[in-house]
Amino acid sequence: MVRQNIYPARAGAQIQPEVYGNFSEHLGRCIYEGLYVGEDSAIPNVNGMRTDVVEALRNIQLPVLRWPGGCFADEYHWKEGIGPKADRKRIVNTNWGYVVEDNSFGTHEFLELCRQVGCKPYINGNVGSGTVQEMAEWIEYMTAGGDSTMAKLRGKNGHAEPWQIDYFGVGNENWGCGGNMRPEYYADLYRRYQSYVKQYGEKKIFKIACGPGTNVSDPNYNWTEVLMKNAGAYMDGLSLHYYTTPSDDWNHKGSATDFTREEYEVTLRKALFMETLLAGHGAVMDKYDPEKRVALVVDEWGTWYDVEPGTNPGFLYQQNTMRDAMVAALTLNLFNKHADRVRMANIAQTVNVLQAVVLTDGAKMVLTPTYHVFDLYKVHQGATLLHSSVSCGCDEASGLPLVQESASRAADGSLSTTLCNPSAAEAVEMETVVTGCEMELAEALVLAGEIHAHNDFETGSPVQIQALDGVAVAHEGGNTVLRFTLPPCSAARLTLR
Repeated sequence: MVRQNIYPARAGAQIQPEVYGNFSEHLGRCIYEGLYVGEDSAIPNVNGMRTDVVEALRNIQLPVLRWPGGCFADEYHWKEGIGPKADRKRIVNTNWGYVVEDNSFGTHEFLELCRQVGCKPYINGNVGSGTVQEMAEWIEYMTAGGDSTMAKLRGKNGHAEPWQIDYFGVGNENWGCGGNMRPEYYADLYRRYQSYVKQYGEKKIFKIACGPGTNVSDPNYNWTEVLMKNAGAYMDGLSLHYYTTPSDDWNHKGSATDFTREEYEVTLRKALFMETLLAGHGAVMDKYDPEKRVALVVDEWGTWYDVEPGTNPGFLYQQNTMRDAMVAALTLNLFNKHADRVRMANIAQTVNVLQAVVLTDGAKMVLTPTYHVFDLYKVHQGATLLHSSVSCGCDEASGLPLVQESASRAADGSLSTTLCNPSAAEAVEMETVVTGCEMELAEALVLAGEIHAHNDFETGSPVQIQALDGVAVAHEGGNTVLRFTLPPCSAARLTLR
């Protein structure tokens, strides 16, 4: 039996809602066909935004959405995406499939999408091929009131009042597709560009610097060291990117659905490398920022496999199985545990790209196993992290933890814990002890399935959240004790009041 201890008297940092954010790029069918179908589409929409997808994102309480990239951001010139759509510039998307981008989804459309979903916008500016003036005028266009030229242009294009832009990224992957820069060079560029991200409204824009790209063989701590040393005083957040692949060969990453148990276990072990990255980069940041003022923003994370057979290689369309659900469950628990430093994260990507939460095919939509993990875990948004631990170590054969978990207390006093059993075949007998208080079980839910299980347009949606039956509740010595069984390959949530 595995014992979990939760200590309500030992509270940690607040788990920021933005940890449960998503990322949307002009890539494949994420924006077009996924989030946006246009006002004239036969697919139900409001101002061009797919009604079914918007409702799905509202259901998981999506807190923040990142746009327009990704690599696309550092080739994006915002003025090409405003004004009458017939007059917008048509460009070649050289990063993703060399398809024509007609810019029909631009600033106004993105912020309308955020309004409908009820999420905060996180916009990435163009440092790689853009100018300081271009970035400064974009901020003015979006956030300035009065009758400046940019504000009047916004009004002419249909939005008289300024928007509130909560988060702004100054470049993206500037060590790679954003300009192949050295950290010293980018640090100086960041200091310059961020100077012109001006505050026009009452709320300060949260400025995010481009942080390191990482992998298992190269955590890239030097990039964080250089950025924090030379530009830390000028940033509110530093990004970090990490993708999980079963293979180290990026030309043959492996199938999203046809994989062995060994590949399943390798993928999950690599997902858990996120713990090393959070601790390692957090330690570098602590050196220059011991008060933890600067947030670590994991604004690209998730699984990356070979594309589905017969699809455009540049569109990065992949299916989503219970393996992906386990990656999400393990990773989100880690973000919760590091809530003192990790204050935003954005899974890549929202619809039809990489580890998507939603897949679409024409008018049809399915919710992926990853989506259901976000649904299970949404109770942590804005809650206070509680100290918790498990008695178990790792399974010797797989190298995976027998159980991995996190716990939090919401503003209404309820306590929730999310647990993951990553084993492909073995159930785990659990005993959860909430020390020093007597509470009642309000809800017990589980997402479980065979490791290859997934939802698709042909067979439907067999992977769904279910009630976790058989939870026994006892009050022993002033503690609350829960005894239950975690199925193999499962993520569960228990809520007490």
